[in-house]
Amino acid sequence: MPFNKLTVVLLILTVLVMPGCALLSDDKDEHANWTAKDFYVAAKSALRSGNYDKAIKLYEKLETRFPYGAYATQAQLDIGYAYYKANEPESAIVAAERFIKLHPTNPHVDYAYYLKGLVNYNRGIGFLERFIPTDSSQRDPGAARDAFKDFELLVRKFPNSRYVADAKQRMIALRNNLAMYEIHVARYYMERKAYLAAANRGVHVIEKYQRTPAVPLALTIMEKAYRKMGLDDLADDAARVYAVNYAEGIPNYEGLEDRSVGEIVWDFIGLEE
Repeated sequence: MPFNKLTVVLLILTVLVMPGCALLSDDKDEHANWTAKDFYVAAKSALRSGNYDKAIKLYEKLETRFPYGAYATQAQLDIGYAYYKANEPESAIVAAERFIKLHPTNPHVDYAYYLKGLVNYNRGIGFLERFIPTDSSQRDPGAARDAFKDFELLVRKFPNSRYVADAKQRMIALRNNLAMYEIHVARYYMERKAYLAAANRGVHVIEKYQRTPAVPLALTIMEKAYRKMGLDDLADDAARVYAVNYAEGIPNYEGLEDRSVGEIVWDFIGLEE
């Protein structure tokens, strides 16, 4: 029987569509009889083995097929961690915020708050920085400020949470790093002879970041900046406060990362006159 144009077109479409249908059929068959528990166990296994993409897909399928129940609720929380480990911070935060909104009284909601802080705490850390020590206080402070707020909220809302102790330790490190970031900015101004801006950064550290390793450095910069501007009375005040508090050396501060305070102090003492 001769083929007309319509028959040829239908045959071509059939050839093109059949492989896709086969794939859909295979995928459907693979999970056709899975229960919510089956999905959850498989996703958890993939997560533990480091196959984060697979875990995410399984958690998504679990919630799609079984949107209600304990396994779906736990999947909504676990997928946030999977996104975090897959280096997808925005998706991880969205997942955590969604869980908080949907389940504000869930006994594990404190973890969602903690996860947000953890994501922001590690945001911006590149592959090499995970293995090679760097001065984390020189990174963009935006994520550090967000992380501090996240952990602060966790501590305030859930003071008895199992994650509070770790959050408090991270808050100490974050506060120290935020203070040291101000010092790096102040030094930048000093090197460019913007002495008033440098002194103001030092004052900001004194006012906002007491009991951090940045304080003696702020006093050092303030003294040098005021001397440059001919404000000897203010320079003497800064020097006097430094002498009273740090005459016996600079103490070790909890939560300071990467370099000791003493090493950093020598950098600032060596600022060019």
